[in-house]
Amino acid sequence: MTRRPNKDRQRAKPATASPPRAAPAERGAGPAGPRWRRDWIPCLLLAAAALVAYQKVWHAGFVWDDDAHVIRPDMRPLHGLWRIWFEPGATQQYYPVLYSAFWLELRLWGYSAPGYHVANVALHAAASCLLYRALRRLCVPGALLAAAAFALHPVCVESVAWISEQKNTLSAVFYLAAGLAYLRFDEERRPRWYAFATTLFVLALLSKTVTATLPAALLVVLWWKRGRLAWRSDGWPLAPWLALGAAAGMMTSWVERAFVGAGGAASGPGAVERFLVAGRAIWFYLGKIFWPANLVFIYPRWTIDARSFWQVLCPAAVLAALAALFALRRHSRGPLAAALLFTGTLFPALGFIDAYPFRFSYVADHFQYLAAAMMLSASAAAFALGVSRLPPGFRVAAWSAALCAVAALASLTWRQCAMYADVGTLWQETIARNPGCWMAHDNLGVALMAGGQPDEAIAEYRKALAIDPGIAGTHNDLGLALAGKGRMDEAIAEYLKAQEIEPGNAETHNNLGTALRRAGRMDEAIAQLSLALEIRPGDLGTNFNLGNALLQAGRVDEAIVRYRKALEISPDFADGHNNLGNAFLRTGRWDEAIAEYRKALAIEPAHARAQANLRTALSKKAGH
Repeated sequence: MTRRPNKDRQRAKPATASPPRAAPAERGAGPAGPRWRRDWIPCLLLAAAALVAYQKVWHAGFVWDDDAHVIRPDMRPLHGLWRIWFEPGATQQYYPVLYSAFWLELRLWGYSAPGYHVANVALHAAASCLLYRALRRLCVPGALLAAAAFALHPVCVESVAWISEQKNTLSAVFYLAAGLAYLRFDEERRPRWYAFATTLFVLALLSKTVTATLPAALLVVLWWKRGRLAWRSDGWPLAPWLALGAAAGMMTSWVERAFVGAGGAASGPGAVERFLVAGRAIWFYLGKIFWPANLVFIYPRWTIDARSFWQVLCPAAVLAALAALFALRRHSRGPLAAALLFTGTLFPALGFIDAYPFRFSYVADHFQYLAAAMMLSASAAAFALGVSRLPPGFRVAAWSAALCAVAALASLTWRQCAMYADVGTLWQETIARNPGCWMAHDNLGVALMAGGQPDEAIAEYRKALAIDPGIAGTHNDLGLALAGKGRMDEAIAEYLKAQEIEPGNAETHNNLGTALRRAGRMDEAIAQLSLALEIRPGDLGTNFNLGNALLQAGRVDEAIVRYRKALEISPDFADGHNNLGNAFLRTGRWDEAIAEYRKALAIEPAHARAQANLRTALSKKAGH
């Protein structure tokens, strides 16, 4: 009996410029030695080139929100790992694989930034090698050129040199590994490869949900290879992946709104404005890939105007280009596939989905980390195909020019890395390239305050407010700086402005209450601190500050309750033990006061106030 072929597994007739079929050696045949040289020696060279190009960040410090991503001290115990996985909101975003990696790194090298930087560079190098292997498996010409361009392109520096963006490099490793495993499954149809690929895809999603685009990207790749897609062989295996990606995307969107503050962060409620942002962003990212000049940590935030002809032209040009490539698909599927991979991978960052960074810029280099790999791969393939059609004498010159271009990219990356030396350098460079960036001025002020330069910090905060006076956080930061200088009336005025802009902010209530206490306005101080505590009942600082205000107002028993609550939250809080001792001292409970002072000194032996207070308590006890 003749067996009917499975129509879903039939291959369509290759279209012009379809990917060339691999020679036996390329498909893995042949001796192990030559295969190792083909696959691993280039990978070692890629890794070495990336490590050298990023050498400047090996000794760089933490910048911006790195301290919030590199797990807080309260997350360091084993219980912190449980919170990472099962307590949304315990970390900046719900990416448990990423934060588990940070948790492990914290145990390996503590709060020493170089360890995290070297790990991030190593992950980027690994992603570059996996890209090379994937392109080789797909028989894409120019695979090594594409991987080298990705490894050394300066648009990737933001993802590699910024520790917080380890979510990009880590998720890229899982993304590309999952893609490779799925391609192996597609060839062999063995369940173990599908299970392995699915596991890697889930790890990618739990590192960063932008990787949810992988199943769609695989469908594009399979269409490019075959000229058609079949539901049974192509769509059905990837349907669970699409569902997983959608679920991860909804989870991330909820976390962004609930804990990060992404609500209303995009260009506006109107669909038209979002399309304008998306169209302009696509051309912006393409421009930075092919002409990587004037790269900025925070780009100027665009003013979107649907009445502007050229802004409407941007999305219209994207649609026209896609339509033209679709019309040319029978001649060559490659250009349309490349465009779909690039725009599809960028989709989560194009403005259709709200994200917190859109509050200050619609574009960022780290948004296109994976998408850049797609476009660089397509460009390298087009270059390699073009060179193969040149006369032999011109091929050497063309490949020499390509080598020079890669070297130029490496040089630009080397220079761009200097921007991430430390937090002060990062914000100063950002201001130099984007003077109208209020956030850079604000964060430079924070860095100056941390460095003991309050006057310079105050100047930066005022510059930020001159650009945008409606930023509650900057008014709050300015209030802190003024309070540090003892200028309480001015500090209180700034906190009140912050409250007008953002009424329910616990930090502002806490800071205002502390300033009012220092100004001697005790009833108002207690009221503000109590409001802060209603919003954040488990906050260490607010409980401690309210205890101080109550003690100063003579409400000693209530103060003792607050100090004890603070010490429940953090038993090793030396100031908490000292001030609880003061409350006991106030009521003549000498033994309890002495015990608290000794606990404070056991935690912090050089605590001068606890030493003086202990002498006083011992003296008073002896006098009684």
